[in-house]
Amino acid sequence: MIQKILLAVSGLGHAEEMLKIFSDLPSVQRAKVTVLHVVPGQRSADTMTEKWEEGGKILANAIKYLNLDPSLVSSILRQGEPKDVVCQVADEIEADLIIMGSRGLKRLQSILGNSVSQYVFQLSSRPMLLVKDDIYIKKIKRVMVAMDGSETAKHCLKLALFLLQDLKGAELLLANVNTDWLSKSGKPELPPEQSPILAGAIAEAKKYGVATRCVVSGGSVGQDGIVTSSGRAGQEICRLADQSNVDLLVVGSPDRRPSIAKSFVDLDRLLGSSLSDYVRVNATCPVLLARKDVA
Repeated sequence: MIQKILLAVSGLGHAEEMLKIFSDLPSVQRAKVTVLHVVPGQRSADTMTEKWEEGGKILANAIKYLNLDPSLVSSILRQGEPKDVVCQVADEIEADLIIMGSRGLKRLQSILGNSVSQYVFQLSSRPMLLVKDDIYIKKIKRVMVAMDGSETAKHCLKLALFLLQDLKGAELLLANVNTDWLSKSGKPELPPEQSPILAGAIAEAKKYGVATRCVVSGGSVGQDGIVTSSGRAGQEICRLADQSNVDLLVVGSPDRRPSIAKSFVDLDRLLGSSLSDYVRVNATCPVLLARKDVA
């Protein structure tokens, strides 16, 4: 499922470190990697020359740090608007995964701060692995998938199982936040193996021989002891991931835009109202976001 990876580097953050760890997974060791640096347009020729030279050094340092098989690595230095260029190059090379650093900007900050990762996440249909600047990156052993019964979640499950196959000591955590099948105490009335959402995922994981564990929640519990609505699902997913000390969180991001508006920014997501956006901003581990419409 992942044969071509696009790594967008800016000279800052943990993106290179994430790829280096990611490349240790048996399933992606032979994936081809394209390292991209985008030089923003400059007003003067002198400044432009300086930025091109700086960009070349950033690419060289990134490739040296990655220390991958030279036959599997290529680099691209391009001028333009970073968020547009990343999407363009991802389409050109038919990337199966985009890896980018993220400042974890919230709500209007994503717009006012011109967040590149947020715009790429919005405009691209390709899976994105976002790595915030303030998190600690670990070797990938424990991966959590947010399950909600949707086709997008099932796609995320397949992606996680692909990553974990043939990885010694790997563990898959299936997380579900759903008040519909919980008792008044907030505890599941059914064991996870019998829940309508998790039973199929557990069976699928067994086919891959991956150790699997379920973590369920009905949402945050208020002072009155009543479980809150699933509107806080993103908050609970982050809490479960942190509590379980996962190395990677895989979350689905349904494409809610009509096809005619693919080129327009979805303000709802930019403003942080979607579960995937909340997780992107608040998770304390790297987050892999995927959509079902990826071929």
